[in-house]
Amino acid sequence: MRRTFLIILVIAFTSAASAETLPGGFVYLREIDPTIIQDIRYAGANNFVGWPLKGYDAAECVVTREVGLKLKAIQQDLAGRKLSLKMLDCYRPVRAVADMVAWSKNGQKNGQETVADRRFNPAFSRRDLFRLGYIATHSQHSTGAALDLTLVDLKADNSAAFDPNKTYADCTAPAETRAPEGSIDMGTGYDCSDLKAHTASAAVTPAQRRWRNALVAVMARQGFVNYSKEWWHFSLPGAGGRAYDFPIGPRRPIP
Repeated sequence: MRRTFLIILVIAFTSAASAETLPGGFVYLREIDPTIIQDIRYAGANNFVGWPLKGYDAAECVVTREVGLKLKAIQQDLAGRKLSLKMLDCYRPVRAVADMVAWSKNGQKNGQETVADRRFNPAFSRRDLFRLGYIATHSQHSTGAALDLTLVDLKADNSAAFDPNKTYADCTAPAETRAPEGSIDMGTGYDCSDLKAHTASAAVTPAQRRWRNALVAVMARQGFVNYSKEWWHFSLPGAGGRAYDFPIGPRRPIP
């Protein structure tokens, strides 16, 4: 009996030791607030590159504990209005940023346009995305201080799912013809490299503008600052430090 117990103990220890661990200060957001919806785009193919980026071995939002606690407070603020945050990207490994850079250079070299290019970059070529500030060679996401997110109306039908075999209109088109986002219509899809995606764009409807303003306001109450060229991008001043490159692996379930 004792030997059996020791074998079980060794197996449990080995399993725990091999489970994904994070550097000090980083946590899985689900461990702080599992009610926050997650749709980590770079862990799949529904993004401007068209494939999972390097380092995204699991579709999990990883943040610093400070950022996670602030997101929990925001989620509690939204709950009374039957709204929820939806995380689209959180910590981003440096290798994933390098993957984006390689994608851009390859596009310049072969000149080929992909389905993802047409959906996410309707007005610009790949070679312009860095120059215009839509993609950075060094990302705040890699420090854990930046987030991409949106709002979900919990009273709405958000069941429509992305179909990789379907042809969708570009990210600036009306919501009913774009790829489904499962979230409130902010006027463009996520990661849309277009002037219409600028937070203060005059090209959106009054309702879309109100929702953008609501998102900015609720994030600002916890100290987050919006990036003016992307309505979905927020950072926490002073929270960033060194850039990290650890991969995002599966979260170990809490017993």
